[in-house]
Amino acid sequence: MITPEETVQPTKTQATQPPTVWSYKPWWCQPWSILLTGNSLILGSWGLFHRMWITAIVAIPVLAWMGFFLLVYPQLMKGAEMEKDM
Repeated sequence: MITPEETVQPTKTQATQPPTVWSYKPWWCQPWSILLTGNSLILGSWGLFHRMWITAIVAIPVLAWMGFFLLVYPQLMKGAEMEKDM
């Protein structure tokens, strides 16, 4: 019989790698949900209006938001964690 302790053993990579910034975020703030939401907004604006200028107005802030949270924010958190360790 398998005990509960045996079923929840960390893998070798989990034990050696520190948690990422995404480990502390809820499901709605994970990279997949950010990409899905951003792409849905952009494609939805095109699907509703079929106007390039409206889609561009939607896409510019959405792409900036996605870029910040997927590229800039994790690097800032990694830098802050490195400063904290010093």
